[in-house]
Amino acid sequence: WRSSFSLSLITAPHILMNGLLKLAGQTLFITGASRGIGKAIALKAAKDGANVVIAAKTAQAHPKLPGTIYTAAEEIEALGGKALPCIVDVRDEKQIGEAVEQAVRKFGGIDILVNNASAINLTGTLETPMKKVDLMLGVNLRGTYLTSKLCIPHLLKSKNPHILNLSPPLNLNPIWFKNHTAYTMAKYGMSMCVLGMAEEFRGSIAVNALWPKTAIQTAAMEMLGGAEVGKQCRNVDIMSDAAYAILGKPRSYTGNFIIDEEILKTEGIKDFDIYAVAPGNALLPDFFLDEAEALVQNMGDQVVIPVVKGDSRSAATSGPIAETFNIIKGVLNPDIVKSTGGVYKFDLSGEHAGVWFIDMKNGGGSAGSGEPPVKADVVMTMDSADFTKMFAGKLKPTMAFMSGKLMIKGDMTLAIKMEKMMSMMKSKL
Repeated sequence: WRSSFSLSLITAPHILMNGLLKLAGQTLFITGASRGIGKAIALKAAKDGANVVIAAKTAQAHPKLPGTIYTAAEEIEALGGKALPCIVDVRDEKQIGEAVEQAVRKFGGIDILVNNASAINLTGTLETPMKKVDLMLGVNLRGTYLTSKLCIPHLLKSKNPHILNLSPPLNLNPIWFKNHTAYTMAKYGMSMCVLGMAEEFRGSIAVNALWPKTAIQTAAMEMLGGAEVGKQCRNVDIMSDAAYAILGKPRSYTGNFIIDEEILKTEGIKDFDIYAVAPGNALLPDFFLDEAEALVQNMGDQVVIPVVKGDSRSAATSGPIAETFNIIKGVLNPDIVKSTGGVYKFDLSGEHAGVWFIDMKNGGGSAGSGEPPVKADVVMTMDSADFTKMFAGKLKPTMAFMSGKLMIKGDMTLAIKMEKMMSMMKSKL
């Protein structure tokens, strides 16, 4: 879920440098480097005068996502680096092999491999087509293993050999599996490559993983979630700075699962607002970290939602859920309907159990109790108390989903768009 919208190179240009060009003359082979975090790492290295192999699929501009291997190459060379753009599907052994051979011919070897390419689909077992499962396992696990395997013979000849996988710590808390088992298996496959290869090549190659503490703002994230989600992110510079710190360490620094903020603290960074898209805003924690689960649980413990006392009238006409939907009806307008284009069904359990819907696809929009008038694009299942917190702005949908409080079936892109409407409702709840 990471493709850069930012062309800024580094928020604080002098940090981590100490007057030394640590990567000057070294060759980095970076998968998925046409945009996002991969490109940010490439540009950081280019400022040192490094050689960068851009191994990615995007040769022609995407209609919604900026950047190709060729535009990335131009940016790298404009900063003083040397670039080799290679059209590569990381699942294809022949294409990876040819890109490695081209890199060795052009630059004389490979010093650093950054396994950044990744595919994501956050759906449950029954909702995930095998085509998506194969894609995630193919890109994340196979692609990382294959690219590492073909680069290692050259890394063994380097004076600064590193493999850096952009993958999380191996957290076996079931919360990180239950909503998206296939994605977690695929992403953890990248991390297992670190665990195994770090030990296999200990003393010869440094093999580490890097993962962000918070969500990172990228073009893909902005396209999916809009500006409201973006304001809760950090920019790609924090990951390129963290990668730069890791790649300057000796080969004995290996087998580590590193969080961006933690390594930057050891590098002397104290002000992390420089990385915030919107300084002062609460940040979304990233997946697979215990801090994310704890934050959600603490929020839930601290939020008290008043229970409306009343007579025996139906929950469809009274109570906190009905009141929330009355406000939703007041917020709906043709502009929201046009920009959203989705029908949502809410299957609520707990004290105020029931089925509700929001239609932001047809006419001027509608909302109420019962089944939606047409088939829902997204079905959200959660406790009624958490639903009220979510629409009151006390529990962010992303965090509810990450912690297992919210189950989502259907179109994840539309599910993320819900935050836009919730932000409009905050002042009214």
